[in-house]
Formats: sequence, structure tokens, C-alpha cells
Amino acid sequence: MSSLLTSEICVVGAGPAGLKAAISARDMGAHVTLVDSEVNLGGQLVKQTHKFFGSRGQFAGMRGIDIAKLLADEVSRDPSVDVMCESQVVGFYEDGTLAIEKDDSIQFLKPERVICAAGASERMLSFPNNDLPGVYGAGAAQTLMNVYGVKPGNRVLMIGAGNIGLIVSYQLLQAGVEVAAVLEAMPHVGGYDVHARKIQRAGIPILTSHTIKEAHGTRSVEDATVWALDSEFHPVIDSERYFEVDTICLAVGLTPLTELLWQAGCRMVYVPELGGYAPLRCENYETTHPGVFVAGDLAGIEEASSAMIEGVVAGLSAARSLGYETDGFEERLRLAKNELEALRQGPTGQKVRQGIRRLMALREVGEGI
Repeated sequence: MSSLLTSEICVVGAGPAGLKAAISARDMGAHVTLVDSEVNLGGQLVKQTHKFFGSRGQFAGMRGIDIAKLLADEVSRDPSVDVMCESQVVGFYEDGTLAIEKDDSIQFLKPERVICAAGASERMLSFPNNDLPGVYGAGAAQTLMNVYGVKPGNRVLMIGAGNIGLIVSYQLLQAGVEVAAVLEAMPHVGGYDVHARKIQRAGIPILTSHTIKEAHGTRSVEDATVWALDSEFHPVIDSERYFEVDTICLAVGLTPLTELLWQAGCRMVYVPELGGYAPLRCENYETTHPGVFVAGDLAGIEEASSAMIEGVVAGLSAARSLGYETDGFEERLRLAKNELEALRQGPTGQKVRQGIRRLMALREVGEGI
């Protein structure tokens, strides 16, 4: 059996939330172990070539790939942060021990606090022949293009007009891939107008109240049939259209990766506005399991800017729970929470606001699984 490693705070996941959590806890004086399954730190940021907007504190004007490098460099050169890449946390035991798979062996780490920031997985969509080669999650296509420099196909049909579908559609164009159309089952575009207008100016049609009916092909995708949806989301008879494409990208939502929280015994509730099962937590992002904090998409699906700020709140709070205090702590925590609230304003944040209200109401009455 491997020897038992120790740490004050273990951050699981080195995406935008995890990196900011590690940096914030370190700033308080805590020793941090940062664990991630990938070769490089940054999570989804490493494939985001678009510029962020918002405030200066949210890296407005910087591209995700540059934000990832900046944050990764900050934690990598700090001796108070132990970085474990290509390492997968596969177990969370009752006594708080984490089992970490690395190099075909298992190591055991027992931290005093855990911040889970494992992110989310892409949802798939059921339709005939959805298992043909050429059907990708939009994030997988983005990884091929922006991380490995590989075009996923030559002509793409994008399913989903949320921010991911819109952004990846534009990035496909930048990579020299033709985008035949973007379909959206809702009667309106779900992503930000700025992203929608950008691809419309490039000549890509966005078909609202439409979805895919079937993919066609023998060895791989050769074309696809789509159809219109009525106000009840039922297919409209005789509304079929055909698109000759070799690739179908699915941008139909994300699901929080909460497996470790279930193992830890955190109380979970189903909140559709946040992407599925989410952990009950307090305003400082501590779950019902004392000493286990959450941040980012694992806590509820949002944008990377929100994930980073949640990481700040979780990192500060976890370190303070260990007795660390710094000048200006309360002000820093207050500013982070105010930034989160500001990000969630307006029509685009309504869904998240509803989800968080539901989550907090359920916590008040003690519900959960």
C-alpha cells in the first residue's frame, strides 16, 4: 500500500475554478495540493481562443488560453502549491482520504480540507445514427481544433445555440471549417447576442425551434435531416430539411461531475437550472459535509468568469476554516460575492439565479438526498 500523503487543502480540478481556489487559499497562507487529470493546467480555458468580457478583475479582453497560462504559471512556480498533473482522484473515503490514480498506481492523500472543482461533462442527444463517426460533443471538436490542431470535419451542423454552440461555431470558421447551420430547439437563442450576431454576420443561419431528426451515413456522417418544433416541442410534420455535412456537433448542455461529492456523502438535490444534481452548500461554498467546498461547474453550470470567482470564495473560505487570517479578508470575500451577483444580473443570468434560489431554499428546509 502507498504511503499516506498529507496536505492542508486539496483542490480537485485545475480549471478556472480550481486554479483560482488554489491561488486564493495560498494567498491566505495555506499549503495546497492541486490535482488534475490532464497534462496541462487550465481545464476548459486551454481551448478557449475567444476574448473574455466583463470587468478587469474577470480578465476582460484576454483570451482563455492566455488566462490559463497566466494562472498556471502562478501556481506552478509557488512552492506552497504542490501540482499533480495526469492524476485522477478516483475515491473519497469516509475518513476524508482521497485515492489518486497516477502512473498506473494509487496514491493516498489525506487533506484537512477539500475543494472540489472537477467541472462538468457534455450531454449527448438521442437520435437515429448518433453513434456514427463524425458526431461530436462541441467541446470535443473544440479540443481537436484548439489543442491538437486537427479539423474535426469539413462541413458541420451545430446543434445548440447557447454560448458553447455559438462560440465553437465561430472557432470552426476560423479553422477553415464550413458551418452549414446552427439549430436551437428553443424559440430563441440561448447564448449572448454578441456571439450570435458574430456568426450571423459570417453567413451562418441560426434556426430556432429546430432540432436534428436523424443522421445518415454508412461508415461515417454523410448528411442529416432536421425538422421544426412547435410550441410544445413536438416535431412539425413535413417540415424536414436536409443538410449535406460530414460532422455533427452537439452543444446541448453540460452536467456537473459530482461523483466525488456523492462518495463523500454530501447532500445533493436535483436543480435543472444548474445542470442536474448539485450539492447543497452555504454562501461560502461549503457543502453539508464539513470541510468539503465546491466551485465552478460542479457547483452549477455557469460561465468561466463565474467559476473563477467561485474559486476565490471557496479558496478563501477553506483557508479561513483552518484558522488562516489576512488583512482585508472580509473585504476581498465581499467583493468576490458582489462580482458574482453582478455577473448573474440581466436576462442571461435569470436561469442561474432561479437555480441558486431553489438551492438555498432547499438547504433552509434541510432537503436533499
